[in-house]
Amino acid sequence: MFTDCSDVVIRPFQLETGIPAVAVFVDGLVNTELLENALENIMVFEGGEVDIERIQLRNLSVSQIKAVDNYGDLLNSMLSGDTALLVEGNTKALLLGLRGAQTRSVGEPETETVIRGPREGFIENLRTNTSLVRRKIKTPRLKMKPLVIGKHSNTNVVVAYLEGISDPELVKETVARLKKINIDTVLESGYLEEYIQDSAFSPFPQVQYTERPDAVAAALAQGRIAIFTDGTPMVLLVPTTFSHLLQATEDYYERFQMGTLIRWLRYLFLLLSILTPGLYVAISTFHQELLPTTLLLSIAAAREAIPFPAVVEALIMEIIFEALREAGIRLPKAVGSAVSILGALVVGQAAVQAGIVSAPMVIVVSITGIASFTIPHYNGAIALRMLRFPIIIAASLFGVYGILIGGMIIVGHMANLRSFGVPYLAPVGPMSLGDLKDVLWRAPIWAMNKRPSFLDVPDITRQGTELKSIIKAQGGFRDAQSLDRGDENGKEAEHDHPVGKEPS
Repeated sequence: MFTDCSDVVIRPFQLETGIPAVAVFVDGLVNTELLENALENIMVFEGGEVDIERIQLRNLSVSQIKAVDNYGDLLNSMLSGDTALLVEGNTKALLLGLRGAQTRSVGEPETETVIRGPREGFIENLRTNTSLVRRKIKTPRLKMKPLVIGKHSNTNVVVAYLEGISDPELVKETVARLKKINIDTVLESGYLEEYIQDSAFSPFPQVQYTERPDAVAAALAQGRIAIFTDGTPMVLLVPTTFSHLLQATEDYYERFQMGTLIRWLRYLFLLLSILTPGLYVAISTFHQELLPTTLLLSIAAAREAIPFPAVVEALIMEIIFEALREAGIRLPKAVGSAVSILGALVVGQAAVQAGIVSAPMVIVVSITGIASFTIPHYNGAIALRMLRFPIIIAASLFGVYGILIGGMIIVGHMANLRSFGVPYLAPVGPMSLGDLKDVLWRAPIWAMNKRPSFLDVPDITRQGTELKSIIKAQGGFRDAQSLDRGDENGKEAEHDHPVGKEPS
């Protein structure tokens, strides 16, 4: 079976009594030092022991050992990094958990940087990623259900959720969708995302991904489900609504006033990133009366020598800007940022001097590009960048009416979307007033004492309100001892007096 597999090592040896045995492992996936110690313990054992289960109990100082009786389980585990141990005269084999593949160390995420918050991010090792979340949620209710997907890749996948908080039906649906995936290889979580999302042809992402353990822990505490995939630092979160794509983990680490202001800025620049080029095309082509006379004369003077209509101008600059942004991402980091910034400046200035585009159009495209950078999640920003082009075309055909019709179509499409049965526009549509405190603004942490109702979680209460009530009742500063005494007196009064009756 392993002919021409140079990395597979088959190591035959004999026990102390001359009984033949063999160890099979993949070089590079096993900690060879630990393996040598384990084999040494078996070789020098005296007493003529041949039973594989007694060897497991008495001879091996390995923390993870599993006995299997079929080649399918043996091969899957061995190719994942375990060592297979076979001894003559036994119908079972032992799998020794001596994995030691080289992985990069835990570092700060590059796609989700923050000023205030943890500086650790996921890596490509599955068990390291699950341990980072386990360190933040130290409860046996955190369940991690293992799956294997891919006929050839046999990729390990873990579905994580909080028992008693996540909807059991949602967990069953997630696991069922993953089990039905029939594919040769799974190299990244994006493979799974395209299979399990509700609407594959929608430009809006219905699955959120992150490489921050604190973001996963917060999502699990809400009642959502995390999907870990071996070989990638990106963890999928379901279900996902549009409001999740506009929220960043740092919103909850700063004071709620700052979090609310930043969130409002995101909403403003979200509209600018979609509508600004279309509005410029519509107003300069059909609705010049909407502009002040001075501004209108300035734009007309700038476009006097331009040979193209405004829509062609906008499409040229948008395509060039997208190409420069993509080039900046793909080039090495040392030159990527310089090329993207200098390229935009040089190309924009040269295009204006050559009379191909006007200076106002360069300003509009620059504002649009900056606005799209304010979206916290990359897949959400990509959706808005794609929708910008049909809005520009609609504006060139029907003016502002085209923009309104395009916006209505987009909102209607979003209202029809579902992510694992959850409305994509929740809690705005359908309206849930209690959940708006984490959408339209960022309420204080102590005020968000309920989990989102649209997730249909069994346990809706997430925290108590005793501390804020005590501080408000005291009306000022008290030391810790008086706070404790007040708490104890409150409990005694509650015990001495019936519920509903106030002590005099």
